[in-house]
Amino acid sequence: MDEIISPVKEEIRTFNREFRTAIRSNVGIVDTIARYVLHQKGKKIRPILVLLSAEASGGIAPSTYHAATLVELLHTATLIHDDVVDGADTRRGLASISAIWRNKVAVLMGDYLLSRGLLLSLFNDEFQFLKLSSVAVKRMSEGELLQIQKAKQLDMNEETYFRIISDKTASLISTCCELGATSATKDGSVIKHMKTFGEYLGMAFQIRDDVLDYEGKTATLGKPIGGDIRERKVTLPLIYAFEKAPKRTSKSVLKLLKNGKAGSKISEVIEFARNYGGIERAHKKAEEFVSSARDELKGIQESEAKTSLIKLTEFVVERIS
Repeated sequence: MDEIISPVKEEIRTFNREFRTAIRSNVGIVDTIARYVLHQKGKKIRPILVLLSAEASGGIAPSTYHAATLVELLHTATLIHDDVVDGADTRRGLASISAIWRNKVAVLMGDYLLSRGLLLSLFNDEFQFLKLSSVAVKRMSEGELLQIQKAKQLDMNEETYFRIISDKTASLISTCCELGATSATKDGSVIKHMKTFGEYLGMAFQIRDDVLDYEGKTATLGKPIGGDIRERKVTLPLIYAFEKAPKRTSKSVLKLLKNGKAGSKISEVIEFARNYGGIERAHKKAEEFVSSARDELKGIQESEAKTSLIKLTEFVVERIS
């Protein structure tokens, strides 16, 4: 990642200072949890995307930092809420907020961060930022709810899967790129290219994440593999395996999921996805989305930031955590 962030290395330091300020509170318990959130070191892909997109689109402005802080606040809020929904005990190798302070506090903390992000835009009269981010939050919620519905019905197909990951993951990554470009230029063509680049990148990012759930390592990921299987989530590796496998074999695996027994036979489900090409085909699909993302960058002027965005697409499909 060091090579990727090099064009905005100093700007990331400025962002980190602004984010620390934005997350803090004069209410004791809120500030304690905020400090704990800051201790959970993430890759900060989303604010990095805002900064790189702005730099590639015309240059980083003061409002760029507001946009980067906004998306990181929204993203952090959704992670806290996700851990409550999923009953997750860990996040980034540390105990989740819900595991330490329990669900009620975790939900309220997520709400606090969400409101801080929205107020940041209002206080700075950045209403376009507020509009774009609110649409992203709406889509993220719809994507998560649709995935929950499909986990109950177990009738997932490729089209529905792409709709889900477009809403729940790609929407925010696309918004990051759009916000960055919007903060740097008024050229509608540039903004559109950056927005679409982010959408394709987000699709690839989520597919790679789903593949890692089948072939990653617990120690590297910071969470147990097979989490999607335990939660009865049918993601792309399994969808593709169902398409290729004999009906009898597919029905057997589907029965495990329906009966809630797949969690105790994760290795068997993973082997099924591997044997019938689901993992390999899903990885290739991620590469296709990455290729489409790079095509969008052809409409952006050459710069170090653009080169970093291209390198970021490579990181997305090659990452192991």
